[in-house]
Amino acid sequence: MSEELINSVQAMLKEETWTRATISNYTINNIKELANLLEKAKSEACTKEINEICTEHLSHTKDSIIALYLSGMISIEQKTLDNSNLITLVDIFEKNHKEPVVEYLCQSILEDDSDNKFAIRTLAHLYQSENKPEVWDLYEKLVKIDYSEAEICKILAEHYEAESDSKKAVEYYKKAILRYVNAKNMTAIKELWTKLISIIPLEIDFFELVKRKIAKTIGDDKTLTLIQELYNWYKDNKKWETAISLIKEILTLDSQDNWARKEIVECYREYYKNHSNLDEYIRASNLTQSYRDIFQAINDFEKHISFDVKHFVFHRNWGVGKITKVQNNELTINFGKKAGIHTMTLKMAVSALTPLAKDHIWVLKATNSREDLNKRVKNDKVETLKIIIKSFDNNCDFKKIKAELVPSILTQGEWTSWNAAAKKELDTNPIFGVNPNDISMYTVRENKITPEEKLSNEFKAQKQFFERICILMKFIENEETDKSSDLFAEMYSYFTAYLKNITKVNEEVLASYLIVQKLSSLDKMFAFPVKYTFSDIFNKIENPREMYELLKDKKNTTLREDFLSAIKMLTDWDDIYINMFPTVLKEMLIDELIEAGKEEKVKKMVIKCFENYRDYRNAVLFLFEKCRTKDWFVNSGISYEKQLITLINIIELTFFEITNHTNTTENKKINKNATKLLFEDGHLVKYMFEDDNIETVKRMYTLIDDIQDLEPDYKFSLRNKILEKYPSFKFHTSEEKPLTPKGVFVTAKKLKEKQQTAFNIQNVELPANAKEIAEAREQGDLKENAEYKAAKEHQHKLNVDLAKLQEELGKAIVFNPASITTAIVSFGTKVVLHNNDTNTDDTFTILGPWESDPDNGILSYMSPLGNAILNLKQGESKEFYINGKKKNYTVVSITAAEF
Repeated sequence: MSEELINSVQAMLKEETWTRATISNYTINNIKELANLLEKAKSEACTKEINEICTEHLSHTKDSIIALYLSGMISIEQKTLDNSNLITLVDIFEKNHKEPVVEYLCQSILEDDSDNKFAIRTLAHLYQSENKPEVWDLYEKLVKIDYSEAEICKILAEHYEAESDSKKAVEYYKKAILRYVNAKNMTAIKELWTKLISIIPLEIDFFELVKRKIAKTIGDDKTLTLIQELYNWYKDNKKWETAISLIKEILTLDSQDNWARKEIVECYREYYKNHSNLDEYIRASNLTQSYRDIFQAINDFEKHISFDVKHFVFHRNWGVGKITKVQNNELTINFGKKAGIHTMTLKMAVSALTPLAKDHIWVLKATNSREDLNKRVKNDKVETLKIIIKSFDNNCDFKKIKAELVPSILTQGEWTSWNAAAKKELDTNPIFGVNPNDISMYTVRENKITPEEKLSNEFKAQKQFFERICILMKFIENEETDKSSDLFAEMYSYFTAYLKNITKVNEEVLASYLIVQKLSSLDKMFAFPVKYTFSDIFNKIENPREMYELLKDKKNTTLREDFLSAIKMLTDWDDIYINMFPTVLKEMLIDELIEAGKEEKVKKMVIKCFENYRDYRNAVLFLFEKCRTKDWFVNSGISYEKQLITLINIIELTFFEITNHTNTTENKKINKNATKLLFEDGHLVKYMFEDDNIETVKRMYTLIDDIQDLEPDYKFSLRNKILEKYPSFKFHTSEEKPLTPKGVFVTAKKLKEKQQTAFNIQNVELPANAKEIAEAREQGDLKENAEYKAAKEHQHKLNVDLAKLQEELGKAIVFNPASITTAIVSFGTKVVLHNNDTNTDDTFTILGPWESDPDNGILSYMSPLGNAILNLKQGESKEFYINGKKKNYTVVSITAAEF
């Protein structure tokens, strides 16, 4: 049947070739007949053959209507992104004024490819010429999918402005100016800049965005006239703070601009017109003198002007003060009860004092009770954040926010619940933004900005590649954002740029490919024509396991998972999964391999991991913990004892490498996990005692005992269990190498006391001492200053005490009371000793040097007597010498001590 259809198409093409039916005879019905023929070809699965026939026919008959239509529509169906035949076809009908056919063709194309730019643009042009209202929907659709289209954005803006739809008008004017910036069309930019000043002058953040883009795309000098025009509006409308800020920008671009210098003086005169010393401070700062550096003059003026009656200031030793009097270049300042009233010259004030706004957080803390501020901070997080951020030049990170609130206003507990809500406000509230040069620094905006602008600003401020992916996904997941926004397109293009000419694949190229493919699958509007397949990309990756680790997933990204899913589509995916498992460590990989009938490969991989545990440490731990009961693991033939011995070997190996400073952090983590599996999870003890085989106990204990760096607590506990099961068990360690740690055993209670002492010295006593030193220094003449010398001596003692404490804490090993054994004299036991020389009994509790109190019967296990009786059993006797004196004791009883 398909052969008959193919022959029919060939006959039609031949007939068309010889008869050359004129274009004027073509109607929509003729196109519909061709459409029906194409549907039949699809049902008979012969579109490929027909496309080949049409392509060959077009090689010598370029204007064949039949071939152009069939080949063009098949290309659309196959999503080849090749519109050339349809463009030629439509052009033929347009030139011959067959508008109904053109309209039908465009609509047909859009049925199969709703975002086809050529069809939308052609249809829109047709509707515009016929003055049809449908043109506006088409224009809107076109600017959503064609991010370079600026002129139609402008046409839409003018249309909606005429329709009194100001919201949409502003939206499209914004799109238009941003696109004109990308096109470097300064004439159009200036026109729309003027228009936007007339309708949204207060959206200063958007104007700043445009200005930054112009500076980056075209050049700083092109922004000068634009800023001047915006400045004029703010000046005319007496919005002096913003006007001053804008004129400073102009001076930054041209510090020799005399017009701008005169303008800033005029702005200052208006802004501070009620200040009593305005003229004097303008004169003193030389603001009007061209020989003075303008920014030094501005700095001097703004400092001087801040010193007026009722204004607040900050002194590094006296704290916050309020100016109570200004007379004859002299200030009188009240610093409160602690520092009192001070008088200083204006010149000294400029260098010694920092002006503070009345709503500065330091002023609020100095003039309000803690209770009132606590209530205020808890009830209004947004206002609190605004106050703190603005207090530090509108540029403040979250650490600084915490430092201003804890503990002076909020307790640590109150902060824990407060900060989560505060972070959410900073992340979502449009009144907050970030510093364009530092993502960690927050700012407060004069006006709310759109979610698109907020995320775009964060994207530009963020310098880390994978954090930028996180922001892109936040844009996608936010229901309020416009995904057709130019700001999103700009962010998206950052990643698509990585895919244009790939010569080498690094983690950024791979991540870009994965994220673009993911978004393309979510919506056709995100489709990007990548000319490389994943196979092409993967073949350029030198080390897939290393690449997997280099992909950094954030809370809302799944790059690693997407990488593995893409690998599954390759023909040799099973071998790749086997190779990658020791790095990926996900059961999902093994489950898919088993499901695909690759169990033999999995078993070989498991055996390889255990035999080469030096190279596959994490894989061994993962397999033991997660998979040892699975059938395929059991069938691999690795005995349980071999599994445990491999874990022991890993512990010993990691201790060796830690000692030699090799991959210390990773080895500590592996060591901790292996130790947990063996001891804390009970696998070793269970295996040693389940068959009541003393040879197994000896064999396994010997391996453990040979690990010199293992925490003695684990050895103590294991020895205790052995003695409970086998009371006569002989440990070679009792005579040959006493079981003592490299550090110092301590009780948890004593450790906490020492830690608190160290904390108090570091966080209470030293800061208080530093304040004493500063206050003593203020008194002058340090040589004869007794208070200064005493404070410095105290500082030295505190530092010595702290260093000693920190050294001791570094050696501390917290003893686990659960490991106490009464089978031998050891840490945590209460011992009754019979003095064989005096025929009397002595009772001692064996603890550590921190707890030692001989007068009350508490011995350190490190003391001469404590060390001498360590490891003795009940009934055993021992003679030894301490300080030249002979001692002879017999152990009467051993019980667990209470501590």
